[in-house]
Amino acid sequence: MSFNNLDTLYRQVIMDHYKNPRNKGSLEGDHLAIDMNNPTCGDRIQLQLKIEDGVVEDAKFDGEGCSISLSSASMMTQAVQGKTVEEALEMSKLFSAMMQGEEVDPEKFDLEDIEALQGVSQFPARIKCATLSWKAMEQGVDQSEEA
Repeated sequence: MSFNNLDTLYRQVIMDHYKNPRNKGSLEGDHLAIDMNNPTCGDRIQLQLKIEDGVVEDAKFDGEGCSISLSSASMMTQAVQGKTVEEALEMSKLFSAMMQGEEVDPEKFDLEDIEALQGVSQFPARIKCATLSWKAMEQGVDQSEEA
């Protein structure tokens, strides 16, 4: 597949998650709620996590922002559900490395739709948009471990 075709495919995946977000909404019952924003561009995310016995049982988000921020939140909530806290944190670490332009071993991190965000690393001002929900997840996991 040529670079232009791949770029077009990635844009389509990002726009699909933006227009049809997965896991957007609110969790019922006991859960953690983490509010984060990116003051430089106005992105705002409220992430909700249900963590039981060291496993991310459910994740939902709400908020407003650019297509990169909201599609990344959609992808992240899909990726971490059912993962242990340790696996979710490792995914976040690898996602951050990918945003810094580093190659990510697909055996360590099954990128699935998240791969579409790789191109964001070429735009430093947009990296914070892509990582906002991941940073919220890290903060939520830290809160759950402290509780």
